[in-house]
Amino acid sequence: MLKGVGASSGIGIGTIVCIREESLDYSKVVFQGEAEEKVRLKEAVDTFCKVTQEMAEDIRQRVGEKESEILSGQIMMLSDPFMTGQMEEMIASGSCAEAALDSVCQMYIEMFSNVDDELMRQRATDIRDIRTRMLRLLLGISSVDIASVPAGTVLAAKDLTPSMTVGLKKENISAILTEIGGKTSHSAILARALEIPAVLGIPQVLDQVSDGQQAIVDGESGEVILSPDEDTLKRYTAQWKEQQEQKAMLSVYCDRKTQDADGRNYELYSNIGSVAEAQIALENGAEGIGLFRTEFLFMDRTAMPTEQEQYEAYKAVSDIMQGKEVIIRTLDVGGDKEISYLKMESEQNPFLGWRAIRYCLEESDLFKVQLRALLRAGAEHKNIKIMLPLVTGVQEIRAAKQLLEECKQELAAQGIAYDDNIQVGIMIETPAAALIADLLAKEAAFFSIGTNDLTQYTLAVDRGNAKVENLYTTLHPAVLRSIRSIIRAAKEAKIPVGMCGEAAADPALIPLLLEFGLDEMSVSASSILKTRKIVSQWSRKETAEVEQKAMQLDEPQAVEEYLLSVCKR
Repeated sequence: MLKGVGASSGIGIGTIVCIREESLDYSKVVFQGEAEEKVRLKEAVDTFCKVTQEMAEDIRQRVGEKESEILSGQIMMLSDPFMTGQMEEMIASGSCAEAALDSVCQMYIEMFSNVDDELMRQRATDIRDIRTRMLRLLLGISSVDIASVPAGTVLAAKDLTPSMTVGLKKENISAILTEIGGKTSHSAILARALEIPAVLGIPQVLDQVSDGQQAIVDGESGEVILSPDEDTLKRYTAQWKEQQEQKAMLSVYCDRKTQDADGRNYELYSNIGSVAEAQIALENGAEGIGLFRTEFLFMDRTAMPTEQEQYEAYKAVSDIMQGKEVIIRTLDVGGDKEISYLKMESEQNPFLGWRAIRYCLEESDLFKVQLRALLRAGAEHKNIKIMLPLVTGVQEIRAAKQLLEECKQELAAQGIAYDDNIQVGIMIETPAAALIADLLAKEAAFFSIGTNDLTQYTLAVDRGNAKVENLYTTLHPAVLRSIRSIIRAAKEAKIPVGMCGEAAADPALIPLLLEFGLDEMSVSASSILKTRKIVSQWSRKETAEVEQKAMQLDEPQAVEEYLLSVCKR
């Protein structure tokens, strides 16, 4: 058995095909003179950029905007005059184009690999891909063709580079194994977007597997079973079939309304991080987008996205959802989301620091770029709503609205169309916001409960700390009472209230949420149909009984045991 990082969930069973790097030895290449070598380098760079742009467009159409930006970023890097200038300096010193390219790329790979910032370390993967592809161009070696692998392939590679995914037919790939990469790597992003099980970060994977070897891949646990015996193969095949059957059974809920057993209607939305995920959400029966995490537009790049780039992404999601509501969260950086080019200083406790709405209100010029893009994107369908993260007081909502008004005046003066009636709501994810929900409801057009942070802050538990992570549970009486009071405040103010935290899809919590009066649940695309089915099974009489019993219990474990027991009815 091999062990790595489960980066894209699901069971994959198939035959291993190893993608091994060809020899890129250039030791026999003869220096042809400075002018000739510079011409060779320029031609290779031009070809690289042309082909990569075509690849990026292909990925954009098949997978999504965010995933295509990974390739576009490579063009930006190689087009940097400083980088190519370093290569030309080496050529002027007598190096052939291959040696100059290799030396400069290795320097950047080493530099990026040794920094603490995860996003910057991803640059090393990009530079490795640039180096390999450029050397192939200079040496006249053909690229790896993953598109030709047969159905049932478990792809094993040192790294699944962005360029390798072009032409990849996901129906032929059962799973992906790599030596390099983690949950936030380019490989992971692409695997999840393509819905292919993946285990990454397996040490020396190509030395441990061979072509034609049968493998079982568990993308959830990160385990890979090689050459399984008959019993193991039968067991996992049964699991795989069960997954497929569950998908097929749930498909009947795709075009249904989200209703409980008494016919009460609810809104079932989806959380997304890219344009591609919006399409997947729609195909999975989402009735809207409850959370578009815009920080993903700002990651994996060297500069902030322009107003036009942001507008195009927001507009694309608005178009895809065909008039259905799209709630877009403004930039939520800081905490565990670092973006190097924003030059946010290191903080002792970033989760309680300069982040989210606090950062945006202080960096108002940056914030207004996003607000202008959102206003413009909502002009046609008028289905976009703006959501402010980590709000702790009414003054933050008022300040954001003031900036929004300034943006409206600027757009009007320029004669640019925008949605003049765009709604501004907030995420309730702090104890402060929960305690003054009645006051916030006078300023906010809607609430969305972010249970991940609300639970963490309410219980004073760092969910990433193994010593205390067992204390982290949304089923704690304090968290449940907080959720109930937030919903009641919204109801009294007659504004919609939803939930976009992971708890919205928790079968144990759903009967309580229905009884509390939640209007909308926003879950991952893969959880939509399962959640709709669970909602359909509960009557008002049953949810009332569950609330009465659960809210009397005084320990999280007792609450959990009770709710799990009634969910298995």
